[in-house]
Amino acid sequence: MIKLCKENKNILIEKIKANNFDKVVSSQSNLVDDIILTMHKQGILDCLTQAMPDKRKHNTTIPFNLVMALSIAAKMKIKTSLTDIPYAITDHRVLSQLGYNIVDTDRNLKNGMMQESSLRFLFGKYTADDLFKNYNLAVQDYVMPKLDIVPNIHILDCTELSVNFDNENYEGATITTNKYNKPDRGYKLACIRGIVDDTGIIEEICFGGMNVHDLKLSEKMLRTTKIFKPGDILIEDRGFLNRELINYLKIKREMDTYIPLKSNMNAYHIAIQIAEEGNNWEPHPSRKNQKIALVTHLKNYWWSDIEQSRKKYQDNEDVEINCCVVRDDESNNYFVFATTDTSVTAKQIIQIYELRPEIEEDYRQLKDFWKLEDFKSTKLNMVSLHIIMVLFGYLFFLLYTLLPDGEEYAHKSLPVILKNYQPPASPPYLVFYADDYFGVFSIAEIIKLYELCNSETQKSLLNYLE
Repeated sequence: MIKLCKENKNILIEKIKANNFDKVVSSQSNLVDDIILTMHKQGILDCLTQAMPDKRKHNTTIPFNLVMALSIAAKMKIKTSLTDIPYAITDHRVLSQLGYNIVDTDRNLKNGMMQESSLRFLFGKYTADDLFKNYNLAVQDYVMPKLDIVPNIHILDCTELSVNFDNENYEGATITTNKYNKPDRGYKLACIRGIVDDTGIIEEICFGGMNVHDLKLSEKMLRTTKIFKPGDILIEDRGFLNRELINYLKIKREMDTYIPLKSNMNAYHIAIQIAEEGNNWEPHPSRKNQKIALVTHLKNYWWSDIEQSRKKYQDNEDVEINCCVVRDDESNNYFVFATTDTSVTAKQIIQIYELRPEIEEDYRQLKDFWKLEDFKSTKLNMVSLHIIMVLFGYLFFLLYTLLPDGEEYAHKSLPVILKNYQPPASPPYLVFYADDYFGVFSIAEIIKLYELCNSETQKSLLNYLE
């Protein structure tokens, strides 16, 4: 039988003295549990439960913050099924910090803390839209202010999430042709990543079918997001090229865009021609066989949607753009990177744009190691639940590396760390259970308590310790 117990050390002390306790277990540390514990101490778990309301009306024996902690810990331990959630945290130290713990009176966790059916019923109350809104709300309104995280450089990108092509039951999944020119079925996730120190966090997401164009999926998010502020920088890929949107971000939101131009654009060819004629090349800051040159005042050569975008503004003008032209001396190929910030040098344009691959590394880790595409259900809300719980787990890990507790793990991936992780040598803690309560004691505390007990209780304690 499994019971949910509340922590009450004072009750346990009296129960131990009276030799009236039910069970004793030893607790050992685990890195994922350490991360969950740090997030709890920092108030991040509370941030999530504030943003994601508990929709249960009855049967709320298991506190919601514990449900969230278990769900996220399961993803961090690469356990992707709902059936894994009840077993995701077994570290009594962590559970005691959450204020609750479990005791298995049969010494066997056959049923876990919660049944899969009750979890499915609970999460079935949240729509896909609810879940993605909850993620954005939790990160922007609670987590970032709590830790005073205010990025001023943001990266936008989309990634495709594939499902079994032959399974037509995935709700909301659509079919498109992938980059390998083969048919693919699934979803698309758009993310804005904020640069924070030497890492970054996914600040906002939106979700759609795989056949939705990157720009169409993310444009509303770019126009309305709360995370942008005047003076910020947005780095985009070619898939988001749109003159009207670039104008809007510069004029209305007072922020600058960095984006590569396509080779079929007039501005691309004019920039290369001016750079070659000027012949003011300088070394590329990070690539040995490439040279760069700054070309200014190119706003009149951007032919995409000019007339449509000009109607939007009273001054009847598109915003100015400057470009950094990159020439590869080995292949004689050119690359052109545009920005609406006319105060920066060619070197600065390149250095800022070279931050963009960081979001691609996020996607690689999320898919390869965190099993972002490992969907165990075809229901849209369960697919969405899996995505946001993986993203919350990834957020926890990145936040952990920013804090003193986990700064030694910065620039490393969690699966690699877990593979080589050795728990620190420390005395074990003992967890005593009695009736519906438990208490966590250090060995030193037990020794002191032992001295206060009668001989019969001392004998029982020794039996358990042995």
